[in-house]
Amino acid sequence: METRDRERVIRLRERHREITEPRTFRLGGHEWDLLPGVYAPNLTPSALLYAEWVPYPVGGSFCEIGSGTGYIAVTAAHRGCDRVTAIDIGPVSAENTRKNAERHGVSDRVTVLCGDMFEPLTENDRYDVVFWNSNFVEASFGDPAAPEGPEADRDAMLDLAFCDPGYATHRKFFDGVRDHLNPGGRVLLGFTDLGDDELLERVAREHGWSPVPRRRAVGVYPDGELRYELLELLPV
Repeated sequence: METRDRERVIRLRERHREITEPRTFRLGGHEWDLLPGVYAPNLTPSALLYAEWVPYPVGGSFCEIGSGTGYIAVTAAHRGCDRVTAIDIGPVSAENTRKNAERHGVSDRVTVLCGDMFEPLTENDRYDVVFWNSNFVEASFGDPAAPEGPEADRDAMLDLAFCDPGYATHRKFFDGVRDHLNPGGRVLLGFTDLGDDELLERVAREHGWSPVPRRRAVGVYPDGELRYELLELLPV
């Protein structure tokens, strides 16, 4: 990762670390709850982009991996999905998703689970669309020598939200998602050019997938451009 890109991620992570108390934010014309240690979708434009880009199966089933605040999962319910499952490895993120499902009146359609990737699901849980806004940074910015405690736990969860050394988590996703698709089901991945495109392609193909860009946007910032992508995984 280039020095400039590394500094970008560190700055974004530090903005998240400044959130030490529950708060609300406004996004997409609605208010949302945000708990400390949870990825804040209002701090980058990607949440609004993916909310518009994702093809929600009206009357069908939708699964979001890494739900965070639940912004996308709740939006899926609002856009007509009959059954939505939101999964996050962080207990606080799972709680945050539940709070927003309740706030927006879709708790009857949004099931929230806490666990690593697809582990909380049964073999009978299958979906028309599975979406993951992945932790695309192939590096780690956490401090393994940091003292234990609530603050360290929050930092560890934030590190997981941004970073995936060696794309080990991506490997789990590519390996497990096929078992939870309905016939004709689609797999969508949120990604940016802060990630490693070549490694993603290689790891995906090792597990029988080919990432194909479906939507793309470029944001212009004082320190340069940043590309956001919605990738669809097609079987190879």
